[in-house]
Amino acid sequence: MKRAVFPGSFDPVTLGHLDIIERALPLFDEIILAIGINLDKKYMFSLEERVRFLEETFKGESKIIVKTYNGLTVDFCVKEKAAFILRGLRNTIDLEFEKTIGQTNYRLAGIETVFLISSPGKSHISSTVVRDIKKHGGDYSILVPDAVPNK
Repeated sequence: MKRAVFPGSFDPVTLGHLDIIERALPLFDEIILAIGINLDKKYMFSLEERVRFLEETFKGESKIIVKTYNGLTVDFCVKEKAAFILRGLRNTIDLEFEKTIGQTNYRLAGIETVFLISSPGKSHISSTVVRDIKKHGGDYSILVPDAVPNK
């Protein structure tokens, strides 16, 4: 079974995330959407909300599993018997950052990282942008799936 882990904070899940996940579905038998828990980070949406957003967004997709984890992503992959980490790339800055992490994960545990480049029209979308719009009372509905409330 080809199992991949798509790690992130998903604070919140965006249409950029959906772009990568939906395009990766034909490549893997199962994709674990893994919400990393960092107690030092302040999130805009609670862990329960983020899990609910992902579960609701992918409720009809049998290949998607939503889980949470602590610690290193590569350790979570080993525990879940996932041979691949899925990552999206929006630009060259993402590539440089993700390349280093991917090479390290391979050295640590032999976990391959699969990179998908954002579709045209999606590379500007990030959770950071959504949180900034939300913080200032703006309408971010065009950047997130319907499961994420715009309030």
